Parts: sequence; C-alpha cells; structure tokens
Amino acid sequence: MFIDLFSPSVQHSLDLVGIFVFAISGALLAVRKNFDVFGMAVLAEVTALGGGVFRDLVIGAVPPAAFTDLGYFLTPLIATVIVFFLHPEVERITAAVGVFDAAGLGLFCVTGTMKAYDHGLGLTFCAVLGMTTAIGGGVLRDLLAHDVPSVLRWDRGLYAVPAIVGATIAALLIQFDALNGGTSALAATVAFLIRLMAMRFGWRAPRAWNRRSTAAEEV
Repeated sequence: MFIDLFSPSVQHSLDLVGIFVFAISGALLAVRKNFDVFGMAVLAEVTALGGGVFRDLVIGAVPPAAFTDLGYFLTPLIATVIVFFLHPEVERITAAVGVFDAAGLGLFCVTGTMKAYDHGLGLTFCAVLGMTTAIGGGVLRDLLAHDVPSVLRWDRGLYAVPAIVGATIAALLIQFDALNGGTSALAATVAFLIRLMAMRFGWRAPRAWNRRSTAAEEV
C-alpha cells in the first residue's frame, strides 16, 4: 500500500505537525473574528481535520482517522490554548506560520492522493481528493467564519493550485509505478515551493478574460 511508504511513526508525526499548523490558522482567524474560546477550538479542529474527515468519508475509511486517534483530536486543542494566551506573539510570526502551513499543504495533498488510491479511486479522482484533503479544512473554516473561502478569492495568493499540482504529480507517479518515499517527498516539496513562491511574489490565478469591459469590480 502506498500509504505505507513511510513508517507509521513518521507518518503520524508528520500528520500531527500539519494538523497543528492548520489548527493555528483556524484559531487565529477566530481571534480576529472575536470568537470566544469555544469558537476558537471549533475553528481549530475544523481547519486541521476537515479535509481529512471529508476524504475518509468519501473513500469509506470509517470511522475517519480523526475520530480514532486521540492525538489528532487533542493537537488542535493544544494549538487553541497557545493562541488563546499568546495570540499577539503568534500574530507576529505569521510569516513563519505561513511557511509551515505551506509544508502541511504539500504533505496532505500527497498523502491524501495516496490514501484515495489505496481505497480504489481512479487517478483523476485521487488527485482531486488529494487537493481536497489539503484545502478542505480551510474552506470549512472560512465558511464557519462567514468569509468567502480564501481558495476562491482572487486577492489571495495561490493555495489550491499548489495543492492540485502536488496531488497531480503524486497521481502521475502512481501511474508510472514510480512512487516511493523519495518521489512522494519530491511531489510534496513542489507543492510547498509553489505555495512559498506565491506568498513571496503575490502569484494569483487569472480571472475571467477581459472581465473589466463587461462587469464592475466587486469587493
């Protein structure tokens, strides 16, 4: 099984790191929205686990891993406590948090693709589900916070695009029987670097061709 390319302990540790960083972003948004501590915890849990839960439900891996591993559940709560007491300090290192978030994006888009393939999905849908694993929690976070999801907004840097690129590379590696620990890490790194470059240079996806001639700018 492709999901066994890494040892269980390594895979689990990487998952927890990604979950923690995603949870930080959810808790920070809750602070900006003036949510109470319960709202912070909810946004942290949803951001960290939402994509993985959706993936597991689609592929029939039930109960989802988020409901069978106490570490997955507790890690967002730890992130919530940190942000609750130290959010001004955490806000000051937003750039560093963004780097780790990009790393989580790269990791989850690849592992999501591999897990989908292990459960019998075709490669196209494996890549789609890999992308969803990486961005799904952020979409749910924004919806709960009454925001347009960041992945749909032109004024935000590329986020879904790096995820689909990483997931597509992983799917192609599976297609050509070339997926192993090294190449899967390479796919995750490509997604990570694209996200970092988008953050650094403000890369954005194009909008509708010649849209300014037919529609007014909307905020």
